Amino acid sequence: LVARRTGAPVWICSDRLAAARAAVAAGADVIVADDGLQHYRLQRDFEIVVIDAQRGFGNGRLLPAGPLREPAGRLAEADAVVCNGPGPRCPDRAVAMSLAGSEAVRLDGGERRPLAAFRGGAVHAVAGIGNPGRFFAFLDSHGLEVIPHPLPDHGSIPAELLRPADGRPVLMTSKDATRCRGRPGAAEAWEVPVDAQLAGEGATLLARLASRLGMSEA
Repeated sequence: LVARRTGAPVWICSDRLAAARAAVAAGADVIVADDGLQHYRLQRDFEIVVIDAQRGFGNGRLLPAGPLREPAGRLAEADAVVCNGPGPRCPDRAVAMSLAGSEAVRLDGGERRPLAAFRGGAVHAVAGIGNPGRFFAFLDSHGLEVIPHPLPDHGSIPAELLRPADGRPVLMTSKDATRCRGRPGAAEAWEVPVDAQLAGEGATLLARLASRLGMSEA
């Protein structure tokens, strides 16, 4: 998904240090490591922690008793904290982030439609992400009648959901669409691409990041 959306080369490896070395050997001068905070062998210049505004730190316990990979006190060491979506559980210094999008793209690339075009009838909404309810609420905010199909994070989408018997449209996140491309029956499903938008101190965060990396802009 990152490669397709940005055109930037992507390395995937359980050993983040090995991936970083491979990227540098190929000419990379800036490396963005997704879920890289716990990989302490990898030197970092700027740390950004993203928090779900609705769920926050859950019960505050570490895995497996709770959702945290590290204690919440680790936030004090991060350079920036970003809070994803509306909700009551954002730390005071967090930068608010929202996801914006207004259209759907058929997986075979043959058509684009505004989300408003799906009003007037129910749609199947499929989400195998960390918080599927966020995707369903997003579609609801655009006036769509949603039949929700929450799946485990990174979960596989059953074939019957790609082409449901009732013939209703199937809408899914970009993350899910990336895993479905090329699957039988997936061509007529719809991806709903979104872009992250930073509010408030977002410009300041990007300026700090650019300064730390010695760039004119982030």
